[in-house]
Amino acid sequence: MTGSSTEGGSSDETNHVGFDLFDPRRGDIEDDFASPGQSSLLAIAGSLLVEISLPKLLFAWTMLLLLPAVLLGLTPLVLTAWAAAMSAHMLELTEFGAAVVFVAIAALGWIGWRPLWRIAEDNFWSLNALVVQPGYVFASELLRHLAEQTFARHWTDRGRARLRATSSAAAGVLVCACAAAIVALVWPSTRWAGAISDLALLHRLILPTIANAIVLISTYLAIASLAWGLADASMDQPLDLRAFDAPSGHRTWRIAHLSDLHVVGERYGFRIESGRGGPRGNDRLHRVLARLASLHAANPLDLVLVSGDMTDAGRPTEWAEFLDAIAQYPMLAARMIMLPGNHDLNIVDRANPARLDLPFSPGKRLRQMRTLSAIAAIQGDRVQVVRGEKRWPTLNEALAPRRARIAEFAERGGLRLSSSLERVFHDQFPMVMPPQEADGLAIAILNSNAESHFSFTNALGFISLDQVHRLAAAMNRFPKANWIVALHHHLLEYPMPVVFSKRIGTALVNGSWFVRKLRALAPRMVVMHGHRHTDWIGTCGALKIISAPSPVMGGTDDMPTHFHIHRFAAGPDGRIYLFSPERVDIGGSEPSRQI
Repeated sequence: MTGSSTEGGSSDETNHVGFDLFDPRRGDIEDDFASPGQSSLLAIAGSLLVEISLPKLLFAWTMLLLLPAVLLGLTPLVLTAWAAAMSAHMLELTEFGAAVVFVAIAALGWIGWRPLWRIAEDNFWSLNALVVQPGYVFASELLRHLAEQTFARHWTDRGRARLRATSSAAAGVLVCACAAAIVALVWPSTRWAGAISDLALLHRLILPTIANAIVLISTYLAIASLAWGLADASMDQPLDLRAFDAPSGHRTWRIAHLSDLHVVGERYGFRIESGRGGPRGNDRLHRVLARLASLHAANPLDLVLVSGDMTDAGRPTEWAEFLDAIAQYPMLAARMIMLPGNHDLNIVDRANPARLDLPFSPGKRLRQMRTLSAIAAIQGDRVQVVRGEKRWPTLNEALAPRRARIAEFAERGGLRLSSSLERVFHDQFPMVMPPQEADGLAIAILNSNAESHFSFTNALGFISLDQVHRLAAAMNRFPKANWIVALHHHLLEYPMPVVFSKRIGTALVNGSWFVRKLRALAPRMVVMHGHRHTDWIGTCGALKIISAPSPVMGGTDDMPTHFHIHRFAAGPDGRIYLFSPERVDIGGSEPSRQI
């Protein structure tokens, strides 16, 4: 440590500490440890194998895969055992005692039927989300990637779209054939009929129940992959937007689209994804907000949409930094709508990509409650939670009955409090900001984050069926409104060359299915998202899609970044119009400010 000072203790220059070896403010190799921008996926995977807790991983796999498979495979044996017992007693109804036994068995079956069916259904869809749909997406995207790398390097967008459709159909047939082969291979080990006596010797049922589950899932995969492949092949493929709508005299809305701010909690902190190749601290965020505030003062904005990843790892210090930054601009905060990203919710660790949360770990619930608390602080009185009742509550009203429990959990933690809040986060989505007029602009906010418990797979996305049903209910309530559907993940792979790891590791695994669900209302809807930090505006049939760049990520502090202000209008033909966006450039900071 070196320095210079005068006799009176004041420095002849700016007081500073000299670092003879290296300056910790500039970071070190640990900041790059989990960064795909600084390390190859092979290197990260290697460190994952070294660092991962194998007992913890085995337990997680048991809870997430093996246990649901066993319960699913056991269901037909339990049902047939119950049916066999009923049939046997039906033949002995001449005696009063047998009749009593029959009534007891029938009552027990009637009471137990619904929970048993619910358990089987829940475990089936759990395996579908964890295995079936990701497996199909992996196979289809791999085939598409190989086809594009082999045949379509210099093709036009439309040629690439035709190849994408063809490879989708081929992937569906290929996955169907593989699943059918698995069924044929495993079928001899299955057993579909059981007896009451079998339930006393459960260890003998382990192999048949697992075989049953494999056959059920593989059969579903064979049928579903063929249907998905044909549906993906016949649907409209994503293309670059050919032209913006011409400005009109109708009511317009100006929306600033920010995404992937990745706020860190340390003054010299780096981001997980970019490591030392990205920004340090939050200076760039403050410059973005200051520029946005000056633009709003000159030409008021209607909305500021932040489409996820407000924080880098969902830590309380990061949320505090984000909310403190927003609080400096109350006019922007009053117009801000935000939604959760994978970095806000799922486990991420810049020093350990092998970090693993157990399925019942309070850590995941705590990140959910932090995110929900921040969302409520920003927009709690302006958005409504879609529910079955006639009047939808605001987010703050919906959370009011659980507010004390959430605060207690944040203070004390624990499995009991965590389990009591299991559905609180998911039940708030979708949120809706209703239109001010019948044909005004409405905003639907979705949670597109998959239930990931592993740092290495935290970026996957999934839209639940329940959210789709609630979204449809919201759109039916406001049939003339123009809609912005906001989520974090990209719906489909962009029509541009990209490395295979990004196609798989960051995908919305049921994105094609979700696009088909939106097809009927596509002319009066625009989807806005972030996640991949990619600046792109395109279409999928009549559906317009806007992908936001990150105004913070994308380079070191001395490099420029940008974001867009989009303009929309209600068209006279019932469509939502999208005008050419206003690009807002954020210059890089001066070297003297970077240290």
